Amino acid sequence: MTGKYDFDKKIKRIGSNSLKYDYLKKVFGTKDLVPMWVADMDFATADFILDAIRKRCEHEVLGYSLIPEGWYSSIQNWLKKRHNWEVSSQEIGFLQGIVPGIAFVINCFTKPGDKILVQTPVYPPFMNLPLKNGRELVINKLKYENEQLQIDFEDFEAKASSGCKLFLLCSPHNPGGRIWSKKELLKMAGICKQNDILIVSDEIHGDLALPKQNHFSIGQFPMEERGQVITLMAPSKTFNIPGLGSSFFIIQDQKIRSKFKQFLDRSELSNGNIFAFVAAQAAFENGEEWLRQLTAYLQKNVEYVDEFLKKNIPQIKACIPQASFLIWLDCRDLSLPSDKLQKFFINDAKLGLSPGNSFGPGGEGFMRLNIGCTKDILCHAMEKLKTAVNSLIY
Repeated sequence: MTGKYDFDKKIKRIGSNSLKYDYLKKVFGTKDLVPMWVADMDFATADFILDAIRKRCEHEVLGYSLIPEGWYSSIQNWLKKRHNWEVSSQEIGFLQGIVPGIAFVINCFTKPGDKILVQTPVYPPFMNLPLKNGRELVINKLKYENEQLQIDFEDFEAKASSGCKLFLLCSPHNPGGRIWSKKELLKMAGICKQNDILIVSDEIHGDLALPKQNHFSIGQFPMEERGQVITLMAPSKTFNIPGLGSSFFIIQDQKIRSKFKQFLDRSELSNGNIFAFVAAQAAFENGEEWLRQLTAYLQKNVEYVDEFLKKNIPQIKACIPQASFLIWLDCRDLSLPSDKLQKFFINDAKLGLSPGNSFGPGGEGFMRLNIGCTKDILCHAMEKLKTAVNSLIY
């Protein structure tokens, strides 16, 4: 189906076992909040995806299933059309999620005590997974300049040469929304290649590049320039289907690919469920127009937040994202320590955002805002924030 998609439609999610809504009290201590934290969107899953799932349900047996060939070809065609990236079906493999995929890579290619390089502030599993698996976390802290996150390459090179075995790259960046330039990617890749560091690139937000922006995968560089790369992708954020656990890896180096597939096979981790494949294939085969309209809507939400803050709450500044539905808010001018800043958003603004300090060093004084919601909800949230800031007593 094509036509105008309705991203203003309000959908009741409370009571649907939604992590974003039904877990509020557990996380924030109260249900009386506008939830703008977990990175899923409030928009209806696209009709062509739901129709594909319904059609599969017409068959009365949900038995053991093979990965359909259409799943592979839909990914190949999508990557070629959207990113001008040609990969073979042999280079693609199924994962039940990006975060599990990172954990599998850590356990497959490193051993306890090995150093893993990450760039903070960053999506918390990037820090938690190495530590939970007994690895040493090495941090290359990003710089915040001109209201954007930037790479400190002098520190990156020093950290990379300290014996790191693995580099976890978040591309596009979460929470900053940066699409790393080809120049930045090539420089990071070159440093990693020089130090024999395997790169794992989480590109789950790559297809959510906002209008006039283009995401480039580090895996697209020739092997002699980039070294060893494992690229992790998924339709989950793009098409709002994270509950289906449908992700995939791309590994073009045959030796690395063989080792990783053997690791997955030893624990029977390479099998998904029927609907993960059905939904992903439907998304990649039919989703281009839906995605175009979605990113246009998200762009308007970004612009609204930026203009509202500049006009009404100059103490808070938006780090304008180039991709995704997340905005990194610089709240440092409120002069509140991290614990009080989080309490301010909960108790005064009645908003449930992700606290910046949970993203590691460099996140202090920031909050992450999820704008993957209707304009009405976003306007309501920003008005609540304005009232709370105006009432703040220093």
